[in-house]
Amino acid sequence: MRIKRITPRNGATRRTRLTAVATGFLAAAAFAAPTANASDTHTFSAAELSSASDSVRKADIPGTAWAVDGRTHRVVVTVDSTVSPAEIATIKQRAGADAGALTIKHTPGRFKKLITGGDAIYGGAYRCSLGFNVHSGSTYYFLTAGHCGEVASTWYSNSSKTTVLGTNVGYSFPGNDFALVRYTNSSVAHPSAVGSQTISSAATPSVGTTVYRRGSTTGTHSGRVTALNATVNYGSGDVVSGLIQTTVCAEGGDSGGPLYGGSVAYGLTSGGSGDCSSGGTTFFQPVTEALSYYGVTLP
Repeated sequence: MRIKRITPRNGATRRTRLTAVATGFLAAAAFAAPTANASDTHTFSAAELSSASDSVRKADIPGTAWAVDGRTHRVVVTVDSTVSPAEIATIKQRAGADAGALTIKHTPGRFKKLITGGDAIYGGAYRCSLGFNVHSGSTYYFLTAGHCGEVASTWYSNSSKTTVLGTNVGYSFPGNDFALVRYTNSSVAHPSAVGSQTISSAATPSVGTTVYRRGSTTGTHSGRVTALNATVNYGSGDVVSGLIQTTVCAEGGDSGGPLYGGSVAYGLTSGGSGDCSSGGTTFFQPVTEALSYYGVTLP
């Protein structure tokens, strides 16, 4: 899934088309293209929904994201402003007999990965956001976005790179979008908190849950969960699956930052479309998957 916007330290922005996941954007004024046919009342089976989802992936249109809506039993395909009517027709054509299972929605802006939780972290020529502090025994780490781990191996707390935080243990991107960084600076505190909010557990939110996102570019913003297990196509083969789709806004540099509600950790900012002025759609890597993958826990 790739809605990653990477923000170089000089302030310039490199934009990349992504499928429904960008580092921070508020999904605003999304609408479904109305259709009036027998498929509106047909209940599609799990096999048909799976086939329709696979068809969207195989169409390989950057700027698209999709997830199954358990309430309507349809595959909701969210398309950003770069997706043309002809490309939408290609998606439906690829679905063939399962095209009736698709609901097309539009979101403003462009899906992209966003590099810039939390506090700013600097690596290579980029800025991302720290997600959550975690540990394994007495060894401490922090989680951030996988597309951030892809572009830098050592991370600093300041743009002049005089205060090192740590080095990458590993990252998973595309497919997933998470990375683990081990603290190497013993003088840096690593509390289990997002700003002043203590984080004590991790979970997967439900559709409709009010959530909060914190990032180094735009600070703290709220929204709601609109879908689970969403897939985003950022283009250039960067497809991410299993994401949390939300209406929380975000911008470049917010990548890797935390999604949470109260003391519960939910996810890491992956990407999206729009900005915190006009709105958009944002996607998050579930934090529970990253914790399990690396065998780490919240402090």
